[in-house]
Amino acid sequence: MTALPSMNRRTFLNASIAAAASSLLPRMYGETNSSTLEEAASGSHLTPNWKDEGVLDLTNSPHAKLKTVPIRAVVIEQGFWSPRRATNVTASIPSMREELLEHGRMDNFLRLENRSTAQQRGPVYSDSDIYKWAEAVGFALQSEPLPELRRTTDEMIQTVVAAQEKSGYLNTYYVQDRAAQRMLPHTQEMGHELYNIGHLLQGAIAYYRATGDPTLLNAGMRFIDGYLLPDYGPGTNQKPIVAGHPEIEMSLIELYRTTGNRRYLELAGYILHGDDRLNLRPESITYMFCGIPFTSRTKLEGHAVRAMYACCGATDYYLETGDPAYWQTLNHLWQDLSEHQMYITGGVGARSQGESFGHAFELPNAQAYGESCAAIGNMMWNWRMLAASGEARFADVIERALYNGINSGMSLDGKLYCYRNPLAHDSSTRDKIRNPWYDTTCCPPNLERTLASLPGYFYSTSEDGVYVHLYDNSEMNWHLHSGTSLHIKQETRYPWEGDVRLHVHLPAPEAFTLYVRIPAWSRTTTVTLNDKPVEGVKAGEYLPIHNHWSGHDHVEISFDMQPKLVHANPAVADDMGRVAIQRGPIVYCMEQLDQKAGSAPIEFYGYSAHLTGETTSSFEPNLLGGVVALEHPGSFAGAPATEALYSTGEPSAAKAEPATKLKLIPYYAWANREDSSMQVWIPYIRT
Repeated sequence: MTALPSMNRRTFLNASIAAAASSLLPRMYGETNSSTLEEAASGSHLTPNWKDEGVLDLTNSPHAKLKTVPIRAVVIEQGFWSPRRATNVTASIPSMREELLEHGRMDNFLRLENRSTAQQRGPVYSDSDIYKWAEAVGFALQSEPLPELRRTTDEMIQTVVAAQEKSGYLNTYYVQDRAAQRMLPHTQEMGHELYNIGHLLQGAIAYYRATGDPTLLNAGMRFIDGYLLPDYGPGTNQKPIVAGHPEIEMSLIELYRTTGNRRYLELAGYILHGDDRLNLRPESITYMFCGIPFTSRTKLEGHAVRAMYACCGATDYYLETGDPAYWQTLNHLWQDLSEHQMYITGGVGARSQGESFGHAFELPNAQAYGESCAAIGNMMWNWRMLAASGEARFADVIERALYNGINSGMSLDGKLYCYRNPLAHDSSTRDKIRNPWYDTTCCPPNLERTLASLPGYFYSTSEDGVYVHLYDNSEMNWHLHSGTSLHIKQETRYPWEGDVRLHVHLPAPEAFTLYVRIPAWSRTTTVTLNDKPVEGVKAGEYLPIHNHWSGHDHVEISFDMQPKLVHANPAVADDMGRVAIQRGPIVYCMEQLDQKAGSAPIEFYGYSAHLTGETTSSFEPNLLGGVVALEHPGSFAGAPATEALYSTGEPSAAKAEPATKLKLIPYYAWANREDSSMQVWIPYIRT
């Protein structure tokens, strides 16, 4: 498909009319056409290869350098991620279902079917909680059958689709006395109608790829085909449209990939372009991160989750069209992200007001918002940028966000969640950072769908071989683009240890390139192929290992796991005079309960640490589920006692406490014991 350049409504309309006259793109499952809405809604155009599609289906995306590997093709074995994923299935997803039921999320649907007398409960976006939860189940079912979970989810899906109106409209908030507000311009800005249906589509696609059941997907297509497409868009008799909360763009494009119906792609493109018939306020355009041409954006601003989701949709659009203006804008925004706006944990979003980005280098610690959904959005965006480019810088961000800013969002027992993820915490505020429920409960099922889909992020294929993105004990059973079966087995204790062994098996010898990621944090890395050194290793890049693989080869990688002191750009005011410590992909923090002066915990208020000597690492199997903890020799210097807030003259010397060892734990594991103050960035005095 040719690119759709930036254009006004009239130009877009003319292009759409011409496109409608042409046949749809050929798909790997045969030619399709848009004969009737009924055929599309019946699922007759859905690909029969549903078992072979990844987190994204990039099989026919012409500008995807890397193609996805199905979740079911990768098994994550006992190691770092397997306990988290097991807890997700046995505790998180089931307990979240109970929370959803208790807080009326399903009653909202049942009352529309006259099966409940309960009033509508929850915010305007409450329907999306069910859809994200169903997506988590869909991804989980792609790894294992889970018959009881499937049964209960099938029942919930039947309840959802039974509430759909004949027009295709489906929303439990804008009904009855609120029905007149549907899709009005101001409702589109803040009413989350398209956000809700976008999450329905994503949940439906994940569930379809797990089970082959299109029930929920058909409902989503009925909404788009019967309600949205006829009345909203660039047509002369159509009404204007704005995403409000970007999400619909990437879901429409994934629906296009699933069905081959080009109208979905074109509508996503029109929404990304913005509708000039809407008189949007500048502050709304900033906050929503939509409503004007995406290619006119010059920096990340406004609501962090909205911005990340908009970037996801725009990257999806580039993957299908190759529009160079999109790629230029996306790279410019990514530079802003990586150079000015991202926390060391991979979290994004500095301000609680508007859940938004701040100015460049505005990265407060205790006040950091760092919503779990925003870190997930960061990972999702970088996954798409990685597919488009094959560049390791995007995979490095995925890893940083995944191990730190995302992994911190769920407690180790899987039943408590962080909405925000600060980098410092004062326990005296009694701010409870982990909770089982939030009335805005987007983060819990978002975390659950991320952990459930994790196998789909480990590997990709390309025309010339296969890419290894993430490291953990795992097995991939898939195939090269030539059709040759390929088995890769990883053996490692990553991220606690830096040695990784890859076993590569094929049914017959074949030449291809194995790309292994060398993280930017690994200063010195060695790689061998069948015990012989491989040259050309560079930190922050993929190492291409081209070989005529015999069918039983092995690659060994040894990463640099020395703990490293990290300092921030001097423009980050909150981190002046502070350091953080990272070991491998793991960012560490100090919890107050681990720091002792004699028998009493060290007060974090007004202290600085004399950092001396080397950091030591030790695996503690009984601490926080088994972690490598760090100790750094040093001493505390408390602030001198004074009654005045400000004093004249030279500051008094701080009184140094006796030498001690500062203990650090992985950031993701904080707030899993008793309530305790926490710091990622440690105030320090050079000695």
